[in-house]
Amino acid sequence: MASFKIFMLTACATALVSSAAWAADPIKIGVIAEAQAVAGSSIAPAAQLAAEEINAKGGVDGRKIEIVVYDNHSSSAESVRAFQRAVSEDHVNAVIASYISEVVLALEPWAGRLKTVMITPGAASDVITQNIAKDYDHLKYTFHGYLTSSSLAGLVCDAAKDLLVGPYKMKTAVIMSEDAAWTTPLDAGYEKCLPEIGLKVVDHIRMSPDTTDFTPIFNKIEGAKPDVMITGISHVGTQPTVQWKSQQVPIPMFGISSQATNSTFWKDTNGAVEGVFYNAVSGPGVAVTPRTLPFVDAYQKKFGNFPSYAGYTSYDDVYMIAEAIHKAGGTDSDKMVEALEKTDYVGTIGRIAFKPKGDPNPHALRTGKGYITGLMLQWQNGKQVNVWPKELAAGSIIWPSFIKLKAASN
Repeated sequence: MASFKIFMLTACATALVSSAAWAADPIKIGVIAEAQAVAGSSIAPAAQLAAEEINAKGGVDGRKIEIVVYDNHSSSAESVRAFQRAVSEDHVNAVIASYISEVVLALEPWAGRLKTVMITPGAASDVITQNIAKDYDHLKYTFHGYLTSSSLAGLVCDAAKDLLVGPYKMKTAVIMSEDAAWTTPLDAGYEKCLPEIGLKVVDHIRMSPDTTDFTPIFNKIEGAKPDVMITGISHVGTQPTVQWKSQQVPIPMFGISSQATNSTFWKDTNGAVEGVFYNAVSGPGVAVTPRTLPFVDAYQKKFGNFPSYAGYTSYDDVYMIAEAIHKAGGTDSDKMVEALEKTDYVGTIGRIAFKPKGDPNPHALRTGKGYITGLMLQWQNGKQVNVWPKELAAGSIIWPSFIKLKAASN
């Protein structure tokens, strides 16, 4: 396993480094992200933190890393304009882009057309990497820095088997997902793996991300009387969580809740997130690797809060781009692609390596033993507590008083 090395000048030169002392033109990394969104707000700050750390140790072969930030306002059209500007006017050497699958799918052809390496720190749709398989020569510049939706579904099912089916004898589930590009393969994965672990799917609800009143949805779910609702939510904001608590819906929320990964979500929901389970690749206080907690500590010290899931990956992405540039001997995009395809890097979320050309999902992250296994955290008393897997658990499950564990008493 190759560990990343910061490529330094001599110790003396490092100590004396200044804007005039850099050996060559800076390496520019564009960051196109959702600055105002809970899940996207830490993408740019985390990337900046990584660049500052690398620069403090001499940069990449004597070249400084500069982060150029573009707020896309969660818009695909604005993202495309930002990408074009980043490459054509600001002359970036690589781009880290968005946690929204629709945005990344809109940018993917432009990464190919402009031959610019792009890594997404948070978009999950399998279609992103399936596109690469269909047109590798053109779309090889895109890399998936986060897990695919199908991989996420498998990890949620693994956690549900250990946390819900085993100890609480849960038998039935309702899938509740927003209607978005990333949830189509997620829900297909749920439909397949939930029955395999012993959870019969009794209903499957997909709602618009613009939904503001979840009362009829929760009424329908309660009518189905499942033991658990398995979620796929990100863009709908706070409403499903707030109404779940205010309406005392007696069914656990378990699955993907992207905004719940951010430490501000407790305040955003006025504590309604208490008891919600969510999948993540890292979390506060969880030493997934030796790099995880130092990053979290540095981020909290600099910005005053914890990063969302896409902050961890954005931070890792800068280091991987830096390593690829070193291995490629410069910023030639095709050589960078070759170097990234050989990535074997221990980041904040686990051991990171990409699936190869010829795989159905080339440039997707490898998962499973030895790579990324994911976590399942629960909000407890205002804190994000990891409860799975067992070897990384920081506590046990705490059920809100309104949750009725009917299956456990059967």
